[in-house]
Amino acid sequence: MANADHYDLSRGEGKIGVRADAQKNADAIVIAAGKVFAESGVNAPVREIAAQAGVGIATIYRRFPTRSEIVAAVFRGEVDACADDARRRLKSDPPVAALAGWLHRYTEFIATKRGLATALHSGDPAFKELPGYFRTKFEPVLEELLNAGAEAGQVRTDIPAYDILRAVGNLCVASDNEGDAHTRRMVDVLVDGLRKV
Repeated sequence: MANADHYDLSRGEGKIGVRADAQKNADAIVIAAGKVFAESGVNAPVREIAAQAGVGIATIYRRFPTRSEIVAAVFRGEVDACADDARRRLKSDPPVAALAGWLHRYTEFIATKRGLATALHSGDPAFKELPGYFRTKFEPVLEELLNAGAEAGQVRTDIPAYDILRAVGNLCVASDNEGDAHTRRMVDVLVDGLRKV
């Protein structure tokens, strides 16, 4: 019989699944770690994550044996949430508003990841796949936003999604006394430049 930390192969459903309580704990740990990392940085004590998640430290180490695995899981979760936001906007907002709104959401993602930058560029093998994960999630959703704008006759079609992601990333690196307000204005300028004239 499988326990909470093992995969259950006994159901014969053709796929491997994690028991519901183990998955619930893993999800709680990732959410808690994201909050703790945002407040205290990625080197915060594991006991802070455990307290925030409402689990024991041993539960964290069973699911995430190394800190880098927790950091990678938090990063993937944040990428997924940001990508999902693009699709939500596509359903609820006019094309240009969806594009502008999501690019602003993307700048918020970049800002919250500044604290993870050192860890993500440390050479740890746990982070090796993250740049590819980033691109496979963000490029397609930005292409969907751009295509929706193009189909409405409002957005240019000659700028690749990856170039826009890089441009916004570069805008977020620039810093001055205005910080986020400056970045927001520059993203608005970028969106104006993407409009079809």
